[in-house]
Amino acid sequence: PSFGFLFDIDGVLVRGKTPIPAARTAFQKLVNSQGQFLVPVVFVTNAGNCLRQKKADQLSHLLGVPISQDQVMMSHSPLRMFKHYHEKCVLVSGQGPLLDIAQDLGFCQPITIDTLREKRPLLDAVDHDRRPSVLHSQEQLFSLSTVVLFGEPVRWETSLQLIIDVLLTSGYPGNPYEQENYPHIPVLACNMDLMWVAEAQSPRFGHGTFMVCLENIYKKITGKDLKYEVLMGKPSRLTYQYAEHLIRAQALQRSWEQPIHTLYAVGDNLMTDVYGANLWENELASATAAHCRSVLVCTGVYSPHSEVPLDARDSVTQTVFHGHRDFRFDPGLVEPDHIVPDVDAAVDLVFQLENFAP
Repeated sequence: PSFGFLFDIDGVLVRGKTPIPAARTAFQKLVNSQGQFLVPVVFVTNAGNCLRQKKADQLSHLLGVPISQDQVMMSHSPLRMFKHYHEKCVLVSGQGPLLDIAQDLGFCQPITIDTLREKRPLLDAVDHDRRPSVLHSQEQLFSLSTVVLFGEPVRWETSLQLIIDVLLTSGYPGNPYEQENYPHIPVLACNMDLMWVAEAQSPRFGHGTFMVCLENIYKKITGKDLKYEVLMGKPSRLTYQYAEHLIRAQALQRSWEQPIHTLYAVGDNLMTDVYGANLWENELASATAAHCRSVLVCTGVYSPHSEVPLDARDSVTQTVFHGHRDFRFDPGLVEPDHIVPDVDAAVDLVFQLENFAP
């Protein structure tokens, strides 16, 4: 094969924990009788609440084909490359086995929001029932040098408060705010999805919504923009660069000598899957002979009846731009190369385009 697939998961293969019927049919076409993939496949999800191996096990069960962790890319996977942060004491926000995830990525000293709350019980005051009944003396000072946002937390008010505390005290929460310390300590953020789809009929808040809250609170207090050291997860270039690396590694492992010329990014979200694929296509076109084609399915966030604004300035009165604050709006970047009903139709279309007969 001279092509590979980048599959989104939520809205393309599953809705919540329920597989989309077309997914199993599609994946029977992608493996041989021994269960080996006929083309390189990477699952590129903006989820970040579990380890790659757990996601691979879930997908193997849902799709009925064996999937390895090397085929799975979580929103936080590129953090493996940021080795200069791995030795630092970092605050991690999100849910799931956060310490396991952080340590698997290479972080040596991760501290969760819950641990920070235990060390600084006076800081979390919104919920009256969770306020400490006995006032503790402040423990010795400790320093956090970086904030890592893995995904949406459970208690937003606690996470928003404590992250703001860390940013406005230069990593010494419990100290008085020092607004002159700007820019603040580094913030690394994974997954900018404003919304995602589960079993509910309408989309649900994603980590991007939490980030909108954090950015606006920081600006309201300081008058300055919260700055990110790095943004990863779709639609960032970094994510597609890493996914392409995984595709080529698979081809090498299987001794497929033909170069991978085209990546097909199959997703359900214009502002992440399509935008990111088109952004990476522009990057690839200037660097190599490779291409990244976007294939949009209608089983998730995307509705064929929704419209995209022609001009970002019109977004207040027309359809609103759901992309992240730091990404420019360009109508060309949210124009998919192909629109199909579901993932099974996507696989059929690609095989046809590539003249590939399994």
